[in-house]
Amino acid sequence: MRRREFITLLGGAAVWPAEAHTQQSAAPVIGFISTGSPATFAPLVAEFQRGLSETGYIDGQNVHIEYRWVEGRYDQLPVFAAELVRQQVAVIAAFTPPAAVAAKAATSTIPIAFMSGTDPVKLGLVASLNRPEGNVTGATFFTTGLEPKWLELLHELVPNAALVAALVNPNFSEIETQLKDLSIAASAIGLQIVTLRANSESGIEAAFVALAEQRLGALLVASDPFFYSQRDQLVELAARYAVPATFGFREFAMAGGLMSYGTSVAEAFRQTGIYTGKILSGKKPADLPIVQPTKFELVINLKTAKALGLKVPLALQVAADEVLE
Repeated sequence: MRRREFITLLGGAAVWPAEAHTQQSAAPVIGFISTGSPATFAPLVAEFQRGLSETGYIDGQNVHIEYRWVEGRYDQLPVFAAELVRQQVAVIAAFTPPAAVAAKAATSTIPIAFMSGTDPVKLGLVASLNRPEGNVTGATFFTTGLEPKWLELLHELVPNAALVAALVNPNFSEIETQLKDLSIAASAIGLQIVTLRANSESGIEAAFVALAEQRLGALLVASDPFFYSQRDQLVELAARYAVPATFGFREFAMAGGLMSYGTSVAEAFRQTGIYTGKILSGKKPADLPIVQPTKFELVINLKTAKALGLKVPLALQVAADEVLE
């Protein structure tokens, strides 16, 4: 069975797409496209389905979901998006900015509900946050643009690290903005940024080897869908090389990462599920304002800090929304 044909049914087994379609021929079809992988994104898919259920739609009962998993191969996004358009799905649910951009490029008529960490207006997905216009709407968690804040927090935690590595994905659409923002922020607090680039598992391994060779004192992992899917690898390597690292999602800290700051990607998936359900019920994307985050969370893993020989300042612990011990 090809990866992109796999369907996750919560609380049940995998079903072949052809069988599911036969069983649910009268049900509307949602085209689900993501830059991640089924295993890594399973908890987030559950949140998407939870949002759908809140609007009365249950996968396998009164709606059918066609999954397309890119697994970091961004060049496949236009191919998969075109497939979903040819199938004339009722709605396309696009997860991560590159997937949303590919979906919009593939159709101007099929409704699209996206989930994005990047400003959707800047990406050209919608005209404005309050009035999306066209066939596209969705939820954003605005992770891209938080890198300067992550650098500030990392400097507070590791003040003696003058050289800080920034791991970026050269394929990510916002890389230039990320690097520019980091450069400005680093200059303001007297730090020097060394850029490391990776877009594959082997590339991430090589980046950590370079980090050790250059004796860089800390690591900032920039916002990127591929890095999110590789969080276990990134956390394990940070521990192996004993480098203090900060990330954009709480899932990294929960997995053993030192620190994270950002909004809830799980909530963004749920909200995208809700909007997908509303569109299936007849709402037009143009009438659904972009859902924006209302809370940013700082999570610190004290166990990891202790393993790294770091003493977390009391002020930083007090400021944290959650401290893992």
